[in-house]
Amino acid sequence: MSMHRVLATLGCALAAVLTTAGSATPPTQPDRPAASTLRTHAGVVRGAAHDGYRTFEGIPYAEPPVGSLRWAPPRPAAPWPGVRDATRPASACPQPAGEVPGGSTDEDCLHLNITTPDGAGPAHPRPVIVWLHGGGFTAGAGSSYDAHRMAARGDVVVVTVNYRLGALGFLAHSGLPGSGTFGLADQQAALRWVRTEIGAFGGDAHNVTLAGESAGGYSVCAQLASPAAAALFDRAIIESGPCTGRPDRPFAPSSVPLSTARATGADLAAKVGCGSARDVMACLRRVDVSRLLGAQDADQQPAFGTPLLPGDPAAAIAAGRFRRVPVLIGNNHDEGNGWAAGIIQAGNPVTPGTWPDVVSAFFPSPGQAKAIVRAYPVHRTDGGPVFGAVIGDANFACPTARTGGLLAAQVPVWRYEFADEHAPPLAPGTPPFPLGAPHAAELPYLFDLGGRPRDLTPAQHRLADTMIDYWTRFAGTADPNGPSSPPWPRQTVLSLVPDHIVPTRTTMSRHHCAFWNTLG
Repeated sequence: MSMHRVLATLGCALAAVLTTAGSATPPTQPDRPAASTLRTHAGVVRGAAHDGYRTFEGIPYAEPPVGSLRWAPPRPAAPWPGVRDATRPASACPQPAGEVPGGSTDEDCLHLNITTPDGAGPAHPRPVIVWLHGGGFTAGAGSSYDAHRMAARGDVVVVTVNYRLGALGFLAHSGLPGSGTFGLADQQAALRWVRTEIGAFGGDAHNVTLAGESAGGYSVCAQLASPAAAALFDRAIIESGPCTGRPDRPFAPSSVPLSTARATGADLAAKVGCGSARDVMACLRRVDVSRLLGAQDADQQPAFGTPLLPGDPAAAIAAGRFRRVPVLIGNNHDEGNGWAAGIIQAGNPVTPGTWPDVVSAFFPSPGQAKAIVRAYPVHRTDGGPVFGAVIGDANFACPTARTGGLLAAQVPVWRYEFADEHAPPLAPGTPPFPLGAPHAAELPYLFDLGGRPRDLTPAQHRLADTMIDYWTRFAGTADPNGPSSPPWPRQTVLSLVPDHIVPTRTTMSRHHCAFWNTLG
């Protein structure tokens, strides 16, 4: 079983999470919403007024990164004449087909979308949540996340952001300023835009929460560790993107040394015929986007050892070198089940006989593999869930617990575990075993993915409302607690289950974290 082949297959499978939830363009409304016009420093935008909220979509926060600006730090967007239509999202950043139907090759993608509740305005500014999408740093779009429930119920302004992805976002090359961090630089440019402009949309520029899930959550970790982002946000929400992820465990997002990123960049240049060019970067800037997408690795990570990201975020968090802001952080109970199901459906059964080889494919150290097989035995019918537990515990649950503990030594931290075992499925078809609460399962409780709500039971709707209350109160006050929700003590992990939201102290033991900490 080839690691690269498996991960490439799984990248496509997990992209279906949002593809099936709806495209990146919201569905057509039966009646055209009324217009809503506001002025920014770059020009006037006309958004749409809805029942209880307003939306402004496809607003540029940086110049299109095309031509000589491909693989250059983002530059502020140029002013525009007249009134800019902001009633529909702009293009997603270049990516293969998956979450974005048909993919995208449009580099003019550095745009953001704003959802603001009725009543918000310069005289009554609301807390701001800036959302960074997931997608393994290779896929995703801010417009996939319809935030109207969060904005209206939580009385907050929500900003969703596009940033450069894949090789266009994270290429590294010797002598190239910004190597390995262009996507992170885009996120910072969006945050600077928010600090300057969000007041016109009713947001409080001095109360900004940076939030994200998966690669978006890890991006929050990177921004916590980036000196350049120190003044750009005031709180942080990290969902299923533990800051202490590791490249040798390939499921959770992480970062890599600049030398590794440069080697990957050299491989890309060779694949597209630029490796021996006199001016490699000039050659690469002439390569068609679709060819770059076809040549890039399925797995992408930001580079550290750079001006934007001087050190590995994991090491920075462990050493206490990070932005001191309150943090809400958590993971899902069954993070690994989606990957395990995809690998099994790709023709790799997990049985007592195949289990040692499956483990060895992802943990090539013989000693580690044998220890994992002993700690997680597979019996006749439970191979899939056991494999899912290994992936989830090693890559998400235990790194999240470690990250939470390190952060809590320095700043206020609230920790959760989303554990609705009957969460609505995010991909079509019947999985080979029940997935429980897998990676990304919490997202439909906070957003209407693709502009279309998921089917939730009444109890799940109550959980969704409670989660939005927690998230938005945290954004407003740095404390998720309030009179209408079950108490959330800081010294525990809050288990998020419909009609049974309770603090727990058993997360570490339930996910075998002592074993993983010993394994190294």
